[in-house]
Amino acid sequence: MTDDTVPYNSNRRSERKNTTKRVTGAFCRILRNKKEGFTLKRLKTFVYGILAGISIAIGGTVFLSVENRALGALLFTVGLFAVCTFGFNLFTGKVCYVFERDKDYAIDLPVIWLGNLCGTWLTAFLERQTRAGSALSEKAQTLCQVKLSDSILSIFILAIFCNILIFIAVDGYNKNPHELGKYLSLFFGVIVFILCGFEHCVANMYYFSIAGAWSMKTFGYVLVMTFGNSVGGVLIPLLRGKFASLETAGK
Repeated sequence: MTDDTVPYNSNRRSERKNTTKRVTGAFCRILRNKKEGFTLKRLKTFVYGILAGISIAIGGTVFLSVENRALGALLFTVGLFAVCTFGFNLFTGKVCYVFERDKDYAIDLPVIWLGNLCGTWLTAFLERQTRAGSALSEKAQTLCQVKLSDSILSIFILAIFCNILIFIAVDGYNKNPHELGKYLSLFFGVIVFILCGFEHCVANMYYFSIAGAWSMKTFGYVLVMTFGNSVGGVLIPLLRGKFASLETAGK
């Protein structure tokens, strides 16, 4: 080996080392950006879940504030109206499409549920610091006593029917080609589920919070309501998808 080949080989090694560093650095930046993007996405999902919980809690507040039950059911719609208009994350609406979306969508659902819980609890906590708190709490306690004295099977069935109507409301709002039809589906879906006494897990998170009725039993009932809402929410989409695939296969 001649003397002039030594610097050449040294330069080659140096170039390879620099190239490796650049590639490694670029790869680390990609991973870091992906992680930051993932974290930001989850944070947004959670925050929008909180906002949805606050929206539903405000609907629950007006329902408890009026004597006429039908009027209260009508005004409760402000919660779902806000959720659909601003794109907030409400568990009962999102779960309807879980089998039509990817794995990340399913992973978001527990984050949304937790955000809804935080939003409803926060609203109730703040309301209890106001002059309206005691009256709201008293009315909610009566409502919660009825729910917690019911059987698990009854709660589950009522939750299924609730989210069938929530799906009708949300899907109608998203897909109805007529502007009036969008809002009619939204309002009728909510009004009917309330007047029928069906169980909505997020609304009940608020009622239990404002009533100060949380316990292990209460939490268990909310989980049953959540499961029932999930079953009711996916029922129509699954059947619709199944028959659509059968019709496609038959052509």
